[in-house]
Amino acid sequence: MARNRVIYQSEGLIVSSGAAATAAVDHEQLERVQSANYSYTINRQDVNQYGELARIDSIVLDPPTVSVDFSYLLTDGFNERVLGFFVHNSGGINGGTIGINEGNFASGHLVAHSGQNVFIVTSPDGIDLNKGEAIDSADTVIGVGNCYISDYSVDLSVGSLPTVSVTMEGANMNAQTGGGELASPAISQDNGDALTNTIAALPAPVSTPGGTTNSTTITALRPGDVTVNFGNVAGETIADLTGDGTAHVQSVAISLPLSRTPLSRLGTKFPFARTVDFPVTPTISLSAIMDSTHASNLADVLDSGVQNVNVGIKDANGIEAVRYTLKGVKIDSESYSSSIGANKSVDLTFSATVGGPSDTSAGVFMSEPMVITFTSHNMKDKDKQAKPTPSAKAPEPKPEPTPTPTPSSGPKIDPSWPEWKKESVRMGQRRQ
Repeated sequence: MARNRVIYQSEGLIVSSGAAATAAVDHEQLERVQSANYSYTINRQDVNQYGELARIDSIVLDPPTVSVDFSYLLTDGFNERVLGFFVHNSGGINGGTIGINEGNFASGHLVAHSGQNVFIVTSPDGIDLNKGEAIDSADTVIGVGNCYISDYSVDLSVGSLPTVSVTMEGANMNAQTGGGELASPAISQDNGDALTNTIAALPAPVSTPGGTTNSTTITALRPGDVTVNFGNVAGETIADLTGDGTAHVQSVAISLPLSRTPLSRLGTKFPFARTVDFPVTPTISLSAIMDSTHASNLADVLDSGVQNVNVGIKDANGIEAVRYTLKGVKIDSESYSSSIGANKSVDLTFSATVGGPSDTSAGVFMSEPMVITFTSHNMKDKDKQAKPTPSAKAPEPKPEPTPTPTPSSGPKIDPSWPEWKKESVRMGQRRQ
């Protein structure tokens, strides 16, 4: 029977740990996806000559422009890990000390790599994709190869669920039916040829690929559980952002631009690399209803130092699910709006700068809860971990012998790999 249409019920997004990834354990499904758009554009130059009106050829001079953008509801940082971002989970957000593994949120995207592959899987008409069954010949798969993130943004506003938007640039695109081995959409950036390695299988789509956090499945986070801490910026703004009688925050937007420049050379059809354009300047914008002001002097603000800003979001149990920290922040603008019939409002913009992959003093940082229990579809039985309370430290583990973990059959971790790739492999090994 012919298909009439495709709706959200039938689609899902799966992302690889790297462009050359082939095993199912090297791929993860994104959760809570709300929209997905993808396209390609071929840039051609006509060849004309005297004596003929019509062109005699149309030659491709530049590599095709392939793009993917999608949005999803923010949860506990699972999608961010899948996308190669560094999410700190050593207890720093619950009042513990910062662990030695703390790193810049964008550290995995600041080093040279071949990108990731994105797959859009579509099930037959009228059938839910997230049914926990293997992708078969009835499903179709569109792959976008060698994808690099060019923009990451978070929108937190009254009346809307916290949402993340991601834009990626790719190099190639293919389409095929599911079932059995799949042809990789990636290309070799050395010579521009399509990779000949095949993908053994993609993971079976499920409703919550990220498992559970603190024994609770996070369906979505709520705007009423967002906490914005601008305490370090107090005194540098006219609007009062701390203490009693503060401005009533209506929305917060965090943007991390990672624009890239394709580097080409003679002899290849595709860029041999896509490098990040430095400096990288993340921004955080705030809109609020005015309440009160305090003493401030712009002349003094011009000489002020850098500050830190924290945005935390709790889950339904009151436990902080995720936190964004911008370090090295400076105020860029503060504007007011007032008119008859409307509340007086203030808009503030702050900016920072991103340091190197190991720089923990400047840039964007993301944290998630220390205690995590995964119950995803491709994970074997694991010991349950204690659930911390919002007002106390996580309870001490019972003095019971800890079972010896089963050795992973996944790929071994190469010390020379970037941190984001190591973390992706570790994630896959934990779920086996």
